[in-house]
Amino acid sequence: MKVRNDIALFEYCYLVSQESDVIPKPYEVEVVTPAAFRYLKEIALGAGDDNRLFRLCRKQGAEALQVQNYAGVIFTPDGTQIEVLPKLVRGSLNSNVDSGKSIEDYRDEARKALLVMLRALKGFSHIQTSSANVQQQKMPLLEVFISQFLDSLSNLVKKGIRSDYVRQEDNLSFLKGKLDIAKHLRKNVVTKHKFYCEYDEFLQDRPANRLLHSALYKLRSFTRNSANQKRLQELLFVFDEIPQSADYKSDFARLRIDRGMSYYETPIAWARLILEGFSPQTMQGDNHAISLLLPMEKVFEDYVAMVLRQQLHRDYQLKTQASSKYLVTHNQNQWFKLKPDLVIEKDKQVISVLDTKWKLIDPSKANGSDKYGLSQSDFYQMFAYGNNYFSDDNPCDREMFLIYPAHDGFKDAIPESFDFKLEHGRSLKLWVVPFVIEPQTGAISRVVWPINFVGKRWFLSRCEVN
Repeated sequence: MKVRNDIALFEYCYLVSQESDVIPKPYEVEVVTPAAFRYLKEIALGAGDDNRLFRLCRKQGAEALQVQNYAGVIFTPDGTQIEVLPKLVRGSLNSNVDSGKSIEDYRDEARKALLVMLRALKGFSHIQTSSANVQQQKMPLLEVFISQFLDSLSNLVKKGIRSDYVRQEDNLSFLKGKLDIAKHLRKNVVTKHKFYCEYDEFLQDRPANRLLHSALYKLRSFTRNSANQKRLQELLFVFDEIPQSADYKSDFARLRIDRGMSYYETPIAWARLILEGFSPQTMQGDNHAISLLLPMEKVFEDYVAMVLRQQLHRDYQLKTQASSKYLVTHNQNQWFKLKPDLVIEKDKQVISVLDTKWKLIDPSKANGSDKYGLSQSDFYQMFAYGNNYFSDDNPCDREMFLIYPAHDGFKDAIPESFDFKLEHGRSLKLWVVPFVIEPQTGAISRVVWPINFVGKRWFLSRCEVN
């Protein structure tokens, strides 16, 4: 069986070795080389945080690795590139085989949705989701990143590579700048016609340019797209006379974006991601295989918070990761901090509690056994939030929300609320709602509120509300 060295799969799918007898299955099982499987297996069995990326299990009787809830890209030492895409559309794959969409169409949708969400993460705000390369080509995620970095760098070259005065020391045949007396006497006892000088020279050898050259050079061994390879070689030629950075951390610390250099900001942001993010941060050892795998719970949470903050009425405030309440008090000490993802406040009083969950639920399973695929532990968690974050004198209805990603099978909120029984006749309602991620240019991501929930007025656009 021929094994591809470029693999794309969804979260929670499986990787098996070419040595096994498992037959690859679209949307579920992919085959990798024995060397790649051994490398990833070592990660799964490791003692550090890396072992959260893969789970060792069995599939069709053979040893397999199940990808966990991380999305991004990872290279193995033998050159295999594995792209992990969010499960946003995976729930509809098997049910829509005859819908006219290919697996590449589903992968492209997931890739675009991931790029949209990544803009909410620190260090990724420079991503362009309307780029022609994203909209027209079904490029792997890493190639999209490389293409956007090259775009920004090409724009920089057109506007001009900036020079700066750089302190130089040299033993010259003529006096230039300032004579370093101590070094001159030490080095020129015999060669009396020389002058050991310190002087400033106007050069392109400055931290920003060194970092950009280093980022370009590092990408040479990673890109497999012919267009990216061609542009990479052209830009390497432009930066040929600029030395590479000998110390990334030192150059980033010394980095200075002068007045009139705002066009450097995006290329430098990409360079930082390439030099610090596309690095063996999670993949330790001597192989130096790159990885950029991001926890989807965090990506989804940050994106929902960014969108809701933009859409929230100006009279309300959205807080993230509130942590002012505790579950219990023991021996006059408070234990077990309660940290809902999102809290809406008005006049410093909690109006609603929201929690994001990166899970696919199924409204068709509306029965007592399946319960839409909802987790009982999530309901316990929301009950604890509701009991502690709402004040007793709050005149508003106690409304809470579990926010899940929307997909083909979950486009509308579950119409009925989940009601908790509280003492003294108080009500505590929990709504389960989908969050639509819009990867198309100009479209707006949003929560789909229940029809009978009037509290959605909180999220009327600021510009639409007087």
